[in-house]
Amino acid sequence: MKRLFRTLLAAIGILALVVVGAVVYVTTFFDPDDLKPRLVEVVREQSGLELSLEGPLTWSFYPRLGVSVEKAEAWLPEQESAEEDSFAAFRHAEVSLSFAPLLRGEIAIDGLTLDGLRLNLERDEEGRGNWEVLLERLAQDSEAAEGALAPASAGPAPDSTHGGSNLDVALNIASVQLREGEVRFRDLQTDREVLFEGLNVTGSNVNPNRPFSLKASFRLAAHDTLNWRELERPARLASDVSLESRVSLGLADGRYVLEDLTLHTTSRLAGVEGEQQANLQSGELVANVEGRRLRLDEGRLDASLLHPSLGEKSLPLSLDFKLEADLAEQTAQLRELELTGEDGLRLSGSLNLSRLSGAPSYTGQLSLAPLSLRPWLARLDMMPTMASDSALSDVALTSPLEGNLERLELTGLTLVLDDSTLTGHLATGFDGHLLDFDLQGDSLDLDAYLPPAEPAAESASLRGLPGIQRAYADEPGPLVPTEWLAELDLDGKLSLGELRLMGLDFSDVNLELTGSDGRVRLVSFDSAFHEGNLAASGELGLRDEPLSWALAPRFSRVRIDSLLEALGEEPAPLRGRFSGEGELTSRGNTWPELKRHLNGPLATRIEEGAILEVNVSRELCTAVATLEGEESTRDWHPDTRFDRADATFELRDGTLHSDDLRVTIPGIELGGEGQLDLISERFDLRAAARFVDTADAACNVNPRLERVPFPVRCEGSLGEDSSEWCRFDREAFQGAVAELLRDEATRRAGEEVERRLEGAIEDLDERLGEGSGEELRDALRGLLN
Repeated sequence: MKRLFRTLLAAIGILALVVVGAVVYVTTFFDPDDLKPRLVEVVREQSGLELSLEGPLTWSFYPRLGVSVEKAEAWLPEQESAEEDSFAAFRHAEVSLSFAPLLRGEIAIDGLTLDGLRLNLERDEEGRGNWEVLLERLAQDSEAAEGALAPASAGPAPDSTHGGSNLDVALNIASVQLREGEVRFRDLQTDREVLFEGLNVTGSNVNPNRPFSLKASFRLAAHDTLNWRELERPARLASDVSLESRVSLGLADGRYVLEDLTLHTTSRLAGVEGEQQANLQSGELVANVEGRRLRLDEGRLDASLLHPSLGEKSLPLSLDFKLEADLAEQTAQLRELELTGEDGLRLSGSLNLSRLSGAPSYTGQLSLAPLSLRPWLARLDMMPTMASDSALSDVALTSPLEGNLERLELTGLTLVLDDSTLTGHLATGFDGHLLDFDLQGDSLDLDAYLPPAEPAAESASLRGLPGIQRAYADEPGPLVPTEWLAELDLDGKLSLGELRLMGLDFSDVNLELTGSDGRVRLVSFDSAFHEGNLAASGELGLRDEPLSWALAPRFSRVRIDSLLEALGEEPAPLRGRFSGEGELTSRGNTWPELKRHLNGPLATRIEEGAILEVNVSRELCTAVATLEGEESTRDWHPDTRFDRADATFELRDGTLHSDDLRVTIPGIELGGEGQLDLISERFDLRAAARFVDTADAACNVNPRLERVPFPVRCEGSLGEDSSEWCRFDREAFQGAVAELLRDEATRRAGEEVERRLEGAIEDLDERLGEGSGEELRDALRGLLN
């Protein structure tokens, strides 16, 4: 046993001396520069690259056995090395072997170092990359090249199948270092350039059979133009990126696993002060190169965003997700998505993506947990002034979704907006130029989201157009966002059970809007309105200068007393069913401009009506009885009931004119004319009441009084006390009575003359012939009447 042990020791010692002697011989007597021509030839044969080795090849013996190369460059086959930048280059490369494993008959790589790597990638106008030729060549020549790398003086490579080599390569690299590398990517198709600078990669105990640690860092700079150097433009995006993980290399099946992945970025945007922070963590990232599949489990992206559009302070957001991608099929799935942030933000869902490398599209599900939008709008400086302090304080939604990089569509939306619930579909363009919706809801109080009423405007809510000033301050502002609407492609439908707007209540509301080429069309608006119906159509010309408006309203049997009370007139002075229609036009983008340029006809009527708390018939009949020395003993109704009231209005540059105001009361007819200036809010109305001989006369009057009008003059301003508006027009009444007396006197004078001439005419007939007297009588009547 002792002899056997000594024999083994002697054999090991002899083997060690042989190996040491061989290494000493190689490093001492063999010139590594003899390998240069062979290396250039092998690289050309295997990849098509033209290799240039400017620096020396050197051996190292102690404490490691290795070889190093200085200053190498490589050109693609179609490149002119004298004129163009090389495809790849490095400043220094070194490979070292551990000495001790050689004594056991193993080759173990101790270290791999690459300094100053420079790689120039470029994609042409057709979208083909300069690296694709290299990949195609390597795919064709996939066999190992270690035999070809042997020097010519060494003879043919040993055949392992015949026992020529007993050395096993143990791929267990103690240290891999890539230092200060640079990758430049020029895209001629999009006129952009991306730089990866300061690229550092460090790996320890790199082994294909078990996980090893890997660290990487680099600086990324993205430019919007290829000639940014000549223009001296800064990068659109500059980012410092660092990565750390444990990596498993599945070289046999092309399956690579990154465990406990951490990716951190600090980015800066051109023209924006401050830094954007992002940190990605994952439990496991699996890349299947052969199947072109990618899977990421337990992903979490934490970001801190700083941008003027996001407020003055940074915005923290966190996104949890799982990812699966099939690059061969150009599809990906994002599952268990959950975006969280401050002020109660929690947005969850899933996404399925397709056509990743072309025109990506997606489908999925989205759910927003209830939250208040008010702090978010305040942060984004988008908080509107609203009448309700609690508006937008309870918002939630859920919907399937689909879209692409240009638009997003919520195909089955359920939206909770405070006390309202809307369902349907909603689509919008990311550039803000598309809005498509078809929504149904239970109720919506739109007044809560409009600006609050100013005190002065509230008192004048009935001026001009009903309720139109209550939502606007004294300083007129633009009514519509002209630039946005002019570019908007709009197609919208809205159905509501109840709608509140400008203090008015609508029910069974149906609205349809379209818009394109700078014109927005109100295709239809239809609503039950105060026990009647309101309908309208219209058009807005946004590219006209100034803006042009057209509106065709139609009222049908609307309860006028209910409407007036809703507008703040309590108690209402009228009762009845109001109907009307018009064709109105105007110009401008403020209320004063619209009122000043308002034009068009408007026909109105009131049926089954009554003037409340006053009886015109009683007043007139009492006045007539007094004139005739009598008293009225009839019991009168407190209101003036009328069958119909009609008026045709003509709007001319903001002034409302009418010359056919008419109210029909049993036995009495009220008529008049007048005008109202919507700008100054001053009006002038002349009306008169006449008795008519009908079966339902209010009272019996002398037939002569049927010809006498009882005039009323109303004038003033809508802002003044209404009790001072109207008065009995004594001058007009006196003129009417005088005219009646003149007519009566003329009539009586004519009768007396006719009586006195009667005998003379008879004598004249006898003398001149029958018929001559009748001609004279007709002539006299014409003169006297």
